Amino acid sequence: MKKSLLARNNDLANTTRQLEILSNGIFQNGELPTFADKIKETNQFPLRPKKLEILQINLGYMCNQVCAHCHVDAGPDRKEIMTTETMQQCLDVIKKTGAHTLDLTGGAPEMNPNFRWFVEKASKAGIKDFIVRSNLTIIRANKKYYDLPEFFKKHNVHVVSSMPHWTRGKTDKQRGDGVFDKSIKALQMLNEVGYGKEGSGLQLDLVYNPSGAFLPGDQAALESDFKKALHEDFGIVFNSLFAITNLPISRFLDYLIASENYEDYMYALVEAYNPMAVENVMCTNTLSISWDGWLYDCDFNQMLNLKVASKVKHISEYNEELLQNRNIIINQHCYGCTAGAGSSCQGTVA
Repeated sequence: MKKSLLARNNDLANTTRQLEILSNGIFQNGELPTFADKIKETNQFPLRPKKLEILQINLGYMCNQVCAHCHVDAGPDRKEIMTTETMQQCLDVIKKTGAHTLDLTGGAPEMNPNFRWFVEKASKAGIKDFIVRSNLTIIRANKKYYDLPEFFKKHNVHVVSSMPHWTRGKTDKQRGDGVFDKSIKALQMLNEVGYGKEGSGLQLDLVYNPSGAFLPGDQAALESDFKKALHEDFGIVFNSLFAITNLPISRFLDYLIASENYEDYMYALVEAYNPMAVENVMCTNTLSISWDGWLYDCDFNQMLNLKVASKVKHISEYNEELLQNRNIIINQHCYGCTAGAGSSCQGTVA
């Protein structure tokens, strides 16, 4: 779907502004080391890809929610949607890739009008793990989505769902009024068809993002607390919880600046830097494909318009061998993936 020239220029201007902010790194309390300098200290520069394991495909930025921390700047007003032509190019790649995991994301990927067609086609391609990242409330947004749990089950989709907290107050503060109740109902619907239940083979994982300018707590402890509270209060079960650090880009970067937390947050990320986490950051085993088919090292780079450093830059010219022979593009936001136990779309990495 094409965007107006004005809208595209506005997006580019905002991306350029955010890159300038990130690249500056000069604060009142001194200049932060660049991420490149930091990984040079442990001979990890340049960052290079390992074996490709995950293809992460963004089906569009349209979403039924407007979340305060969203690094995609997703919302109901976003019109960027992957076309069937680009979907077919992705399907052609899925059939021949060495990757074992397909990860569909958005926005709300389910809002792409061709979402079900794509899932049906992709599920036949022999991918070992087929992930759909759902915000949960989409299942309750409209009657046409009510059967999504059954659809996911039919195609053995691994559902990864956003869930900010096990309490109504903290969840609604981050994601909007009524989100908690809709999310609980959606989780119960997923449980009803077998998701998260022992022996069902239907994987249901939750994603936790901090609601403010701080790093997530211990993933194992958070998972235990979530499981206890959701089961006791609502009878909900799930498999795993992923604790993800909010990266200083897009809507969250704007929040950090507006709340005057940006400098402190960047210092917190650098002080928590863990060289062991660098070994397993997601950009080393994942390739991100945008709604319009461009290739990125990760979906965070996608939001900053930092395309892969390769002759191959679009899904239409995909060449896995050439893409493996590239340096990964890095910037100051990469500190977010290497703080503490590390962070990726699959949770902690160290």
